[in-house]
Amino acid sequence: MDINKRTILWIVFAVSMIVLWNNWQVSNGHPSMFAPPPPQTAKAPEAKKAELPAAAAATVPAASAAGATAGAPAAAEPFKSERVTITTDLFRVDVDTLGGTIRRLELLKFKDGIDETKNQVLFDVDGATGKTYLAETGLIGAPGLPTHQTGFVAKPGPRMLNDANQIQLVLEAEAGGVKLTKTFTFKRGDYVIDVRHDITNVGTAPIKPELYLQLVHDGNKPAGDSYFNSSYTGPTLYTEADKYHKLQFEKLEKAAAEAAKTGKDVVQDHPTKADNGWFAISQHFFVSAFVPQDKLARTIFTRKVTTNQYAIGVTQPLGTLAPGATISNDARLYSGPQVEKLLEQVTPGLELVKDYGWLTIIAKPIFWVMDQLHKALGNWGWTIIAFTILIKLAFFPLSAAGYRSMAKMKVLTPKMQAIRERHKGDPAKMNQATMELYKAEKINPLGGCLPILVQMPVFIALYWVLQASVEIRGAAWLGWITNLAAPDPFYVLPVLYAITMYITTKLNPAPADPMQAKMMLFMPLAFSVMFFFFPSGLVLYWVVNNILSIAQQYVITKKFAAPEAANS
Repeated sequence: MDINKRTILWIVFAVSMIVLWNNWQVSNGHPSMFAPPPPQTAKAPEAKKAELPAAAAATVPAASAAGATAGAPAAAEPFKSERVTITTDLFRVDVDTLGGTIRRLELLKFKDGIDETKNQVLFDVDGATGKTYLAETGLIGAPGLPTHQTGFVAKPGPRMLNDANQIQLVLEAEAGGVKLTKTFTFKRGDYVIDVRHDITNVGTAPIKPELYLQLVHDGNKPAGDSYFNSSYTGPTLYTEADKYHKLQFEKLEKAAAEAAKTGKDVVQDHPTKADNGWFAISQHFFVSAFVPQDKLARTIFTRKVTTNQYAIGVTQPLGTLAPGATISNDARLYSGPQVEKLLEQVTPGLELVKDYGWLTIIAKPIFWVMDQLHKALGNWGWTIIAFTILIKLAFFPLSAAGYRSMAKMKVLTPKMQAIRERHKGDPAKMNQATMELYKAEKINPLGGCLPILVQMPVFIALYWVLQASVEIRGAAWLGWITNLAAPDPFYVLPVLYAITMYITTKLNPAPADPMQAKMMLFMPLAFSVMFFFFPSGLVLYWVVNNILSIAQQYVITKKFAAPEAANS
């Protein structure tokens, strides 16, 4: 059969782009084009969900909402909250004394992705944009216990790290016969905030309190998000038994609508019971993750809080607390960049929030190699170029074999054209004669496809590395390329890609069909337009790869063309 290998190469490339796009969409919270939605699992306990104060005022006792402070009389004036600002070498954190809630967290080492004059902000509440991102904790299990809507008193102490290695913020509240002390510990050079809860029964009867930890986030797309430059923002969680789960705000909204319609709780599509793991709100390059106290039973919940606000969290039973007794619970809150080495040190599985898609097995070694190169070169642009050269050297024998096959095909183009003219009216004889020519010349018509097939997984994995690595975010290369994780602002690299692909096409054997020949020349332009929206680092890789391939293909083509010219 007369099969044009370049058509196959473009089909392979196009299919790879479709697969890449599908996995990109899945990573951004959209359903896969090829797979059904994941099966639903265990149902969360209805009674427990009814008790959770998931930021909904209706489920929190009125006394707590009014802000019962430590030692305050019942007829006290409404609680006036204040913001306590803690500043370390890594972030500036605002903690609200109403509930002891983290309401704002600014990363001092990372610039905002939209406005580089500002720092990246994770936790925040902005009424103008509808942004809501909070870390809340409190108690349930009996009426009137301190919650995230109870007033706390901040104990005196330093608010800036200065020369110390750590500082603490201590908040106290008393309500419902319980004294709750929250202690936030901030450490130098650490994105982990230790969150300790000391619960003391100051009443006259035993109680069974439960601690809840939750993260609340709005369902809006992040600023700067677009159809071609989208990223996942939403709840994620991990347990040793069920591993990593990525959830979507859209599903939480649908679940809430279904529950309101039927009056019944819906089946959760994530694990609800564990004594290990973590839960988080993940976003592009950053994550805030609560790691509850380990080896302590917990119930995991997700729910709609109010209009366009959603929560993920856990409740942990603390046992029976006798009058005068105290129990403590230690949790950790990581809020910072998705740097693998940092995430791995916090807790098992947290590094999975740096999402490489389905080619993680290839992407992780790629990033390791690039990280080693960057340590030597100090520039991520040159690192990508050096990595491209290494990949080209690794695939050199394979590429050479493919280019030799293509060179032989180009030399045989006149003979193949003659066969087509001779058997123009008989396709069967044309194919038979073509295959006999391939056999006589010892040519595999598909030999040129193999290099592309092998390199496609590397190309797709490298895309995910550049898409997910905060280390490359904001990294400059030369002149106009100031962020290798963003598209080329002046489209220079996509244009260079189109030029190199055009040259590659001209080095290949010309198709016999004129329409097919025009399509082959049009394809580089079409893909270069797609590359307008890809990270410039990825396009840089492909441009350098094309330049090296052109040089290799040119030399091999000349080598085979010279003997043919001598024979003629």
